Amino acid sequence: MDRLVIRGGKPLVGSVKVSGAKNAALPAMAAVLLTSEELTLENVPSLQDVATIERLLGFMGVESRVAAPGTIGLTSRAVRRFEVPYDLVRTMRASVLVLGPLLARFGKARVSLPGGCAIGPRPINLHLVGLQAMGAEIDLVEGYVVAKASRLSGTRLLFDTITVTGTENLMMAATLAKGTTVLENAACEPEVEDLARLLQKMGARIEGAGTSTITIEGVEDLTGAPHRIIPDRIEAGTFAVAAAITQGDVLIQGCVPQHFDAVMTKLRDAGAGVAEEAGGVRVRMAARPRPVDIATEPFPGFATDMQAQIMVLMAIAEGKSVITETVFENRFMHIPELLRMGADIAVTGRSALVRGVPFLRGAPVMATDLRASASLVLAGLQARGETVVHRIYHLDRGYETLEAKLRSLGGDIYRVEG
Repeated sequence: MDRLVIRGGKPLVGSVKVSGAKNAALPAMAAVLLTSEELTLENVPSLQDVATIERLLGFMGVESRVAAPGTIGLTSRAVRRFEVPYDLVRTMRASVLVLGPLLARFGKARVSLPGGCAIGPRPINLHLVGLQAMGAEIDLVEGYVVAKASRLSGTRLLFDTITVTGTENLMMAATLAKGTTVLENAACEPEVEDLARLLQKMGARIEGAGTSTITIEGVEDLTGAPHRIIPDRIEAGTFAVAAAITQGDVLIQGCVPQHFDAVMTKLRDAGAGVAEEAGGVRVRMAARPRPVDIATEPFPGFATDMQAQIMVLMAIAEGKSVITETVFENRFMHIPELLRMGADIAVTGRSALVRGVPFLRGAPVMATDLRASASLVLAGLQARGETVVHRIYHLDRGYETLEAKLRSLGGDIYRVEG
């Protein structure tokens, strides 16, 4: 398997452009199942997860074409299979996003229960409860969700907990349902709002996306549309932390500052200079960070997908900080690897007490999930000596050419294949 070799201690300086958001591209691609006409998606990142969902859609009969670099055209007029097998979904939880569109347009679906990063249980029961409330008959058979419905009907649904993919799945299903659907305690993430904008371009009637209450009035059919995927706020936040942890000066271009405002606030609290400029956000750091306490929350709070990265910054802070993970269980798997690099971190339940040390030390480490991979890369950029990050296939699921972008900023990092 490929690995990254990093020689730390060099400040990152320069400008870097953020890619399109993986977590916005995946539901947008699934939305092609709602129409027989072509969707043209721009700013699609070249990532393993994107390739996986493209293969998944192709298995069902969706035709795809590369219209230009980063732009794909998708058409589902020839869909002939309504099953998504385990081999195509075992690495990616977002595969469940085809369930709602399949039921809404074709009235049937057989979708394997999804896989993905091992960061704790992320059940899809809220998806299934919502689809049942809309009139679907659902059974679980040998690891598959088997669902059918003559036509879904509008309903009012209160999510027990906030779920991004659940909100997206049911919002897509409701676009072709008979009547009005109201989703309460819905996710407010920018990726949900971006999907709603795409669906509206396709002819859907949606109000309230980006708030906790989304109202969808079903229509008879949807059309094709062009759409540009929003920038990746997690990639932007990761580069912001990279600038701070290396005491560098980086302009992050093409991002939407409001999408990662919680990260910028914590970086300012830690002593970084963070300023919005034309075309992006500049992050500067000239000293060790101050300790900052952080608790992850749904948007607009501090994103769970940035928890591992900010922990590395706190690992070299001048003092103690407490980082609390409230969204996912088992999302501290990067900590044993950081301890190998000299970090001082103790875990109690869902909180980690981080005692800052002056610097980290290079070591061979093993990535356990997507965001843990990014945190270990950041640790290697700061550490004295050489760090080798193994199992970086996780990283390739969510960061487009990360090592090349870091090298363009002066980072000493390269990939070893094999």
